[in-house]
Amino acid sequence: MSLLEVQDLHTSFFTDAGEVKAVNGVSFFLDKGKVLGIVGESGSGKSVTAYSIMQILASTGKIVGGSIKFDGQDLVGTGEKVMKDIRGNKISIIFQDPMTSLNPTYTIGRQLMEAILLHTNRNKQQAYDRAVEMLRLVNVNEPEKRMKQYPYEFSGGMRQRVMIAMALACEPDILIADEPTTALDVTIQAQILELMKSLQEELGMAIIMITHDLGVVAQLCDEVIVMYAGSICEQGTADEIFYNPKHEYTKGLLRSIPTAHTAGTRLKPITGTPIDLLNMPAGCPFAPRCDAAMKVCIRQRPERMVINDVHFASCWMNVKEGVDEGSVTLLAEPEKGGDVQ
Repeated sequence: MSLLEVQDLHTSFFTDAGEVKAVNGVSFFLDKGKVLGIVGESGSGKSVTAYSIMQILASTGKIVGGSIKFDGQDLVGTGEKVMKDIRGNKISIIFQDPMTSLNPTYTIGRQLMEAILLHTNRNKQQAYDRAVEMLRLVNVNEPEKRMKQYPYEFSGGMRQRVMIAMALACEPDILIADEPTTALDVTIQAQILELMKSLQEELGMAIIMITHDLGVVAQLCDEVIVMYAGSICEQGTADEIFYNPKHEYTKGLLRSIPTAHTAGTRLKPITGTPIDLLNMPAGCPFAPRCDAAMKVCIRQRPERMVINDVHFASCWMNVKEGVDEGSVTLLAEPEKGGDVQ
């Protein structure tokens, strides 16, 4: 049994303009000690998926379907009392900007101790010792001195280290990192990623890394989910996604990354803008931006296709390639007027 099982998750936000379907049928598994990357453009549903797992959605947000099982227990509909025991203790989250997560009027030590006292049975002295231990673990120099300082006295990278220390203080089974390096410069990014990698190996926890940076994914993740318009368009091991992409959106993301081979040439961005989640199309949501779109892409959403044992993609191009190669036979038209052409 997997540590975390998300099945057919649907999350919507109910606004004055209508229902915004932010997450549409997301399913994945996370095993102990594994690192799962979730990538996609802003607005693709990455963070909402994480917030659904933690059940920290905005007041207008609601899980309208599916299940989220942690260690066999379904968390959907369990209530706030159960989730208080899960959050921080079993599943922790690091947010994008640590300055908005830390209280500027409290010392770092007080905030670390508060998290430890809330989720464990330690007394104040034990909580203090644990907080110092965690700061030392994340390579914060002079931790006893730092405990008395305020967030404004820390650099961006040091604040993120504090957030990692706080998230790991109760030894969670899963750490969700929601774009933890976006607000940091490249040098500090590398240090934070190296720290997370070493801590993951040392503590044996599972990580869900949410990012739009494919370089981060390549460095850290075992498996990758590519999301677009609230749905998973491709899923597989990191090697499969990077070296054998099978969805046109994934290929577009990879083409937009500068590499040694593209030096001196203009990068090719994905044209167009993401779709309106208030008015989801009948077909593939990426079709309006896809250079390879066919008639069937506009009219019917593709099912998930098995590429191999560790690789899945939802793209009609895979069906077309299979038909052309003779490895796939269409028993019937996908839909009236929806020929794969």
